Amino acid sequence: MDIKTATALRRLRLVSAPEAVSFLLLLLCSVLKRTTDFNAVPVMGSIHGILFILYVIFWADAWNRTKWPLRTAALYFVLSVLPTGGFFAERMLRREAENAAIAARARKEGVVNA
Repeated sequence: MDIKTATALRRLRLVSAPEAVSFLLLLLCSVLKRTTDFNAVPVMGSIHGILFILYVIFWADAWNRTKWPLRTAALYFVLSVLPTGGFFAERMLRREAENAAIAARARKEGVVNA
């Protein structure tokens, strides 16, 4: 895996958890808006919107660089629209990066021809 691909995956991984947290906070603010006088929906909506747009941009870049199959790319996109999906995406991306690092180390040491 080249450095640009690794960077694209890292950016996507780093934005996925905050995006999931902002989604959950937006849902909480929506409930509070309807049950109390507290209205933080405009602020949380903006924050979540920015993080979601970043996620989609980083997702598209990672898909382009990694050449994921359509199924894998669709899974990462669907995880972005589920309230806790970003946490699962972060975990899967971390595992993918670790596996790529192990494969690169094995190739360097001549253990495999992968």
